[in-house]
Amino acid sequence: MTPDNIAEAIRSSTHDVFSTMLDLGIQPGDMIVGETSARNRAGLVALLGFAGEWVGSGILYCEAPFAIRMASSLLMADYKSIDEEVLDAVAEVANMIVGNVKTAMEQHLGAMGLSTPTVIYGRNFETRSVGSREWVTVPFLCGADAMGVQVSISPNPRKQRPFPSGTLGGTACPYCGSYSN
Repeated sequence: MTPDNIAEAIRSSTHDVFSTMLDLGIQPGDMIVGETSARNRAGLVALLGFAGEWVGSGILYCEAPFAIRMASSLLMADYKSIDEEVLDAVAEVANMIVGNVKTAMEQHLGAMGLSTPTVIYGRNFETRSVGSREWVTVPFLCGADAMGVQVSISPNPRKQRPFPSGTLGGTACPYCGSYSN
């Protein structure tokens, strides 16, 4: 799966969610490929994890006013500030976009799981993945509001493996490496 394929999946998924669920037009910017995720941001970041033979993360980030606008459109209500419903709405938008990207990637990479979204809101924070990872980022504009969607995916270094010879049957935990029956 190339960065161009991932960027196209991000563009398509974001367009579909914004046009069908939010009734908002959104314009993609040029793809950015690099080793950084959402850094030194103020606003909201929604994170989802990919699991399986391939692992990684999907991120949606935006400023608070755009989060309020998305929530108002999705929930057909008039929100004025960030509250629990706005955070939940942004998590759901991220879940729809990243979930659709996951579905597109599965055609090339095989089945993957998707975690429940985690939303971070505030100022002066940084998100970071352990290790050097290549991120594919697509920035978007919706009028004067901006947001970005990022995806990082790589082969799982901890694939399930059989027990060493001479031991009882079972498999190794793909996360910690411990064995179970």
